[in-house]
Amino acid sequence: METFTAHGGRLAQARQSFPRAAEPWIDLSTGINPAPYPANPATTGARARLPDPEETSALETAAERAFGLGPDTVLATPGAEAAIRLLASCLSVRQVAILEPTYGGHGAAWRAAGASVIGIEHRGLRDAADRCDAVIVVNPNNPDGAILPGEALADLAGRLAARGGWLIVDEAFIEASTAPGVASWVGPDWAAQRVIALRSFGKIYGLPGLRLGFVTAHRDVIARLRLRLGEWPVSADAIAAGRQAYADERWMDDTRQRLAREAGRLDALLVRSGMEIVGGTSLFRLAAADDARSRFVRLAEAGILTRPFDYEPRWLRFGLPPDEHWPRLETALMESAS
Repeated sequence: METFTAHGGRLAQARQSFPRAAEPWIDLSTGINPAPYPANPATTGARARLPDPEETSALETAAERAFGLGPDTVLATPGAEAAIRLLASCLSVRQVAILEPTYGGHGAAWRAAGASVIGIEHRGLRDAADRCDAVIVVNPNNPDGAILPGEALADLAGRLAARGGWLIVDEAFIEASTAPGVASWVGPDWAAQRVIALRSFGKIYGLPGLRLGFVTAHRDVIARLRLRLGEWPVSADAIAAGRQAYADERWMDDTRQRLAREAGRLDALLVRSGMEIVGGTSLFRLAAADDARSRFVRLAEAGILTRPFDYEPRWLRFGLPPDEHWPRLETALMESAS
């Protein structure tokens, strides 16, 4: 069980642990859009050379427009996870407070960089902002989808900025929620707030294998990070897909509506199977049951991978299945409850 509590997407280990499971596996352990954006790949010529800086810049400009940000405030990275590690290695931070429970990659990255990491609850946010070098908030939170309002984030940012600290907001699932991103309240002067936000491309667009993410911050911070990241941060295919996707507003609008419907459908199915909905976003649902650990095993034996948690054994997180796999998920859920 411990193999699967760190993060989702461990299909190779699942096949080893459950060799008799039904095939093909349905991986619901990560919150990924099951209907990927139909991006055209990069041309053969683009793949046969290093990306030009102008091409990466065009991708970042497209992201800035989509996020509602000004020029030179976005840095493309090879995935949001790489962005987390990049920040930890670049910022001079001794003590970091992380609003928990949340995605474990943040704590692991800062500990590896030599920082002292403390986990805090909501009631400890202001105190942490008054004494720590950085505060990290995942918004919407993973795994429960909890959202910290913009006013609360702005208050934290102001407290930290007054001391030369940093507010880092992980917005990997922001497009799958009704919450506005930091661009809606931080204003054009990022330096005054000392706010850094992270974005994921692969989750909402269903293309995590492209490994594309972004750091958004004041241009001076972006310039520092760019020097550390190097000349060619992302691939030709990531550039091609990102430029297409961020210009396609209609696809995003339609996708948000579809995901909301499917999240409601999943909620109803989980409740019918005897589970309680704890939270989530439209890309994943967090459910609870006293027998969650045994349900995880029974679902895995049916070839369906979910996400268990070491700190809360009653929880399981479910991503959305592709259209053709809803009947199979329904059958397995009902059987897992017996």
